[in-house]
Amino acid sequence: MSENGQAAQRDREPRDSTHAHLAGEVIGRHQHGYHQLLYVSAGVLAVQTGEASWVASSARAMWIPAGTWHQHRVHGHSSVHTLGFAVHDVLLDSGTPAVVAVDALVRELIIACSEPALPVPEANRLRAALRDRLRRALIEPLTLPIPAGPLLREACALVTDDLQHPRTAVWLARRIGVSERTLARLFRTELGMTYPQWRTHVRVFHAMVLLAEGANVSEAGRRCGWATTSAFIDTFSRTMGQTPGTYRAESGAGDT
Repeated sequence: MSENGQAAQRDREPRDSTHAHLAGEVIGRHQHGYHQLLYVSAGVLAVQTGEASWVASSARAMWIPAGTWHQHRVHGHSSVHTLGFAVHDVLLDSGTPAVVAVDALVRELIIACSEPALPVPEANRLRAALRDRLRRALIEPLTLPIPAGPLLREACALVTDDLQHPRTAVWLARRIGVSERTLARLFRTELGMTYPQWRTHVRVFHAMVLLAEGANVSEAGRRCGWATTSAFIDTFSRTMGQTPGTYRAESGAGDT
């Protein structure tokens, strides 16, 4: 058997781990032969598949089904915990990647389960408790789908490359040479949301990354296009269920 074949075979065996990453590290595109629960107790990981991007953080864990190609980018010094589950052992009823809310108990259970050399009986008891808690966990909606068509990719890049300046649908449609109605249809059909909804998601997504990297609340809001800090706090809190200051502190970036 080739070295690559041996590696692929080994990767089918579920593995648990705890490891640290420095800001800016990239874990290249890969897949596992088992399901994975990915959690970041400090810092932030931006996780991307071929279809969408997510953020895993101290308040949100990510479920990655077996066979899903994905890559990670680290923002802020991060402590990462991964739990592996056999293909027949489905922890979350989702055939696609999903982000779930993590409360204080789930956080400690995931960290405990990922300890190296954990005795099997203890690991089984901890995992049983984790399953019970995750059955009631709220699945978080913040996902950034990746546009398939070149026109919408161009439109999205124009916005994300300069978040500080609000871009109206009229301006964006004109820049890519389509009508406002066509632009709205592209967002609905390719991304399943309106342009304002997508823009809110992308601004919050990037604000999460900036906060984890150490930006203060005012700076993150300004760099992501909010006119006032209070408007940023309001939108972030409604989207994420916590204030940006709390999120920043939980990400290990320090006080605001």
